[in-house]
Amino acid sequence: MQTTHEFIQFGDIQLSSRFLMGTAGYPSPQILESAIYASETEILTMGIKRQAANVNASGGKTWWDLIRKTGKIILPNTAGCRTASEAIALAQMAREIFQTNWIKLEVVGDDYTLQPEPFELVKAAEKLVELGFEVFPYCTEDIVVAQRLVDAGCRILMPWAAPIGSGQGITNREALIRLRDRFPSVTLIVDAGIGAPSHAAEAMEIGFDGVLLNSAIAQAKDPIQMATAFRDAIRAGRAGYLAGIIPPQPFATPSTPVTGQPFTL
Repeated sequence: MQTTHEFIQFGDIQLSSRFLMGTAGYPSPQILESAIYASETEILTMGIKRQAANVNASGGKTWWDLIRKTGKIILPNTAGCRTASEAIALAQMAREIFQTNWIKLEVVGDDYTLQPEPFELVKAAEKLVELGFEVFPYCTEDIVVAQRLVDAGCRILMPWAAPIGSGQGITNREALIRLRDRFPSVTLIVDAGIGAPSHAAEAMEIGFDGVLLNSAIAQAKDPIQMATAFRDAIRAGRAGYLAGIIPPQPFATPSTPVTGQPFTL
């Protein structure tokens, strides 16, 4: 029998948590550390460019020591890249720094929406897979681009719910459902645009494998309590999906029968 504690597959690795958490913008290292433990995440994302600046800045070593102390898996991120060549170079740097072949691949093509640049994204993914990376590409819900990424060797896709940091939640539900149906064996993580625990639960209810978020926790009035709320929402959404959510319908159906024999013990 399936339970909410079944494993999630990330390439060749199985993990228990379906919650991937960012590490940027927290009020203090101590709040970040407490939020990490409250979330019970097993994967932390980290912008490579930001990390390089952090290490050189005042307090950067303390921040990095805190991250390492958690014992979580680090997923380096090529945030800020605009071309495939830039992302490839940054990914190779990350492999040396973090001693991991995992890379969250971001190649942004629009400054207003921070939407991924599909041509450079696919080009970078093809090269990085060839170089032995496990690529986690940040993409949209576009099925054609998703297919190109899968054809390139990506076993994980990270489509957005809405533009990064917008907090809008899922803005194209039907497209995400089609993406889930089209790629049943690919690990799909909703990444970007999640603003409330209910948004994360919705993503899980429609069959996605996990949720990655950062701003909704880091910018909350109480990041620790918000990390806990998202943890529980992701679990609840997954449990609902496994249990089998009834389909919506445009008419009423009585929940209490008015004919036949009453049920008695």
